[in-house]
Amino acid sequence: MKKYKIMEMDRYLAPFGADIDLRMRHYTQVRSKLADRKSLVEFANGHLFYGFQETEDGWYYREWAPNATAAALKGDFNGWNGQSHQLTRLSQGNWELFVPGERLPHGSYVKVQLTAGGQTFERVPLYCKRAVQDGATGIFCGQIWRQDFVWTDQGFVASPTLLIYEAHIGMAGEEYKVHTFDEFRETVLPRVHCAGYNAIQLMAVMEHPYYASFGYQVSNFFAVSSRFGTPEELKALIDAAHALGIAVFLDVVHSHAAKNTEDGIGAFDGTEYQFFHQGGLGEHSAWDTRLFDYGKPEVLHFLLSNLKFWLTEYHFDGFRFDGVTSMLYKHHGLGVAFDHYSKYFSMDTDMDAVVYLQLANELVRGVNPHAVTIAEDMSGMPGMCVAIRDGGIGFDYRLSMGVPDFWITTLKKVADENWDMGWMWHELTTRRPYEKNMGYCESHDQALVGDKTIMFWLADAEMYTHMSRHAQSHIIDRALALHKLIRLMTFALAGEGYMNFMGNEFGHPEWIDFPRQGNNDSFHYARRQWSLADNPDLRYGGLLAFDRAMIDLQRDGCLMGLEHSPVLLNIHNDDKFVHFQRGDYVFGFNFHPTKTQTFEHVICRGDSLTEQAGPTDPFGLTSRPGQTVQAVQSVQSDVVQEVGLTEKAAVKAVEKLGQTNNAPQSSENDYAPILCIDTDHADFGGFGPRNSFIYDAGTQCLKISLVPRTALVYRVGERT
Repeated sequence: MKKYKIMEMDRYLAPFGADIDLRMRHYTQVRSKLADRKSLVEFANGHLFYGFQETEDGWYYREWAPNATAAALKGDFNGWNGQSHQLTRLSQGNWELFVPGERLPHGSYVKVQLTAGGQTFERVPLYCKRAVQDGATGIFCGQIWRQDFVWTDQGFVASPTLLIYEAHIGMAGEEYKVHTFDEFRETVLPRVHCAGYNAIQLMAVMEHPYYASFGYQVSNFFAVSSRFGTPEELKALIDAAHALGIAVFLDVVHSHAAKNTEDGIGAFDGTEYQFFHQGGLGEHSAWDTRLFDYGKPEVLHFLLSNLKFWLTEYHFDGFRFDGVTSMLYKHHGLGVAFDHYSKYFSMDTDMDAVVYLQLANELVRGVNPHAVTIAEDMSGMPGMCVAIRDGGIGFDYRLSMGVPDFWITTLKKVADENWDMGWMWHELTTRRPYEKNMGYCESHDQALVGDKTIMFWLADAEMYTHMSRHAQSHIIDRALALHKLIRLMTFALAGEGYMNFMGNEFGHPEWIDFPRQGNNDSFHYARRQWSLADNPDLRYGGLLAFDRAMIDLQRDGCLMGLEHSPVLLNIHNDDKFVHFQRGDYVFGFNFHPTKTQTFEHVICRGDSLTEQAGPTDPFGLTSRPGQTVQAVQSVQSDVVQEVGLTEKAAVKAVEKLGQTNNAPQSSENDYAPILCIDTDHADFGGFGPRNSFIYDAGTQCLKISLVPRTALVYRVGERT
């Protein structure tokens, strides 16, 4: 049995070495079977063979339909004649037709007519790059698309530390309608750039029949959703984003597919098993969708080709993989508490799905070595973001899905005067070693109908009447203050990257609900009210200004990354006070509703953590002489039991603190702290200046006073 590096990263994996080895052997076997000596990049070329391929003499149309006994192409080009353009059956379930000359002009509507089991039926071609919905029937039809686009983004590479703006094109405007790629490029993209985010994650791009599915019931995997515009308009959006230094990620749905048959891939060739498992194993009971059979080489070819297609055709910079937990386990994570490592390595684990995800990550890196992959997994599967060669699955990031659940549950069930600081620290900092997380306090999931945005949880109906700068409301004051503290705490602690859903940065009210029969097809909650943030008479603008300043912390200094682990300086639950350092920045939070907190911090060599070795050596702090032991003892007494800070680590901190206090001092101006953010600042909707930030260069002592429900961020470390 081979021992992989992942076993050294996580000692709790010791009993499961054989499972890791089995997983890796299965990956090697499948990889060899698929591509043999070829690279996966060469293997994943289904989109270059199937579908409509134009040549100098005409078009080749190829399809994979192994159960079909006859196939014909029909459309407006031949009067929808199902007899005139018959496909020829090739080997391995493939079919082919050559259409000479210009008989398939740009914009032609097409369908494939298949016969199987004595039945004849129509389908949208599997690899069709555009599908258009009939306004009367709601049924989709394939469309021939052949327009060129000139890219200008050569050499673009995503930022190494991601600040992601999650967005949905259709609801990205303020009007009561489905918005477009062009509108997003012209109006929303400049907002994202101004706000400081360096990446966009686009939802619902892959074609889906039901708008209210949020794009998670995909029917046509190679088609851009036509309700938002044309393929060229999506390309123009991505090209413009790259020109602004903004990466674009696709929210890819390979965990399941819409059940639709006539306009999807469900029972495409008349069987349920062409792409999916048969019976109950092939159905997701909660989502009412079909589940892929990742053990079939043809399915792997289809999905891997799909990833390569989006990377090469549209220049996406990577993917957020939706529903990874559902893929990993045959029970799909429904009703299962992942409270023991044995839950990750059992007969319920879908080994074929694990291998597919490994292959997907290998392929993505092969196509674009700088591409990024993000896993939506709530189970905490070990090795999700560990390199494949080390026994992992190969993602770059996993979403910190427990963090938004923590915040929403806390807001629903616990009054803020009773918030547990130790538990908050634990929830925001506990994650798998050596694996990067994408931190966020709310996404689209938290705001779907039945729930609501964090700001609306805090302020509720008061937002309708008291968000004016001229109104007075203790409820709104509290909501604004806590909204900033929640976002700043999450930004600083919850990951090695950060994600925000569009509009939430300025405290968007209410919730998300797409037009559907249950709400009389209303667009009221399926839009973003940007005018709220733009109106100088309302207080939303203060939250937006705060978010810009918060994002700038990462843009201007060293904060996130595995090399910058959060270091707890002090925590006191009764006082609702948390003081910690990450990278070049120190954060002081006062969550107490009525009590002002006063504390001191001596600034000297060693306070900067920019050259910190890693998570096993997290202390680079100093404390006022005479307070060193007291500070660390406070950490021990309040946190050791709750967040796992060992006594040995605390002793190590004391030793390092003593060494630092005795170290030679550089010029006092080299280490003078810089105040970066005061959440109470008037520009951020606060009442400041009320907090105090006083530095004595002679004693190198920083004295800070925080009024209730506020926080300060200051930068330390030597500056040139």
